[in-house]
Amino acid sequence: MSEIPEDLRYLESHEWVRVDPDGTATVGITDHAQESLGDVVYVELPEVGAQLTAGDESGVVESVKAASDIYAPLSGEVIEVNEELLDHPERVNESPYVDGWFYRVRLSDPGELDDLLDAEGYRRLLDEG
Repeated sequence: MSEIPEDLRYLESHEWVRVDPDGTATVGITDHAQESLGDVVYVELPEVGAQLTAGDESGVVESVKAASDIYAPLSGEVIEVNEELLDHPERVNESPYVDGWFYRVRLSDPGELDDLLDAEGYRRLLDEG
């Protein structure tokens, strides 16, 4: 069974979001996503300063099995990327919610959070899948 932290929000495409008290958000892929992909061998991240729109492609993750687009869960400006993943993409497999995060974004519309799944909604999505 995949780990699904209660304090995160989720997309149906298996990205997660952690909103920080300062109005920024951290984005990564879920435990379920990394398990489905298998061993992650490459991650393409957005550039710092990039303006993202919710639902748009924001990166790529490649594994020994497949390549998969990463979608922006929320609109805003990328303020930091996890450069450790460029040399150590396996961190996505080892720790998808702590060390394997992809990027941080300054939100332009915090109301978009209401469109994301909570942990229970994401659990139901996986159960239906």
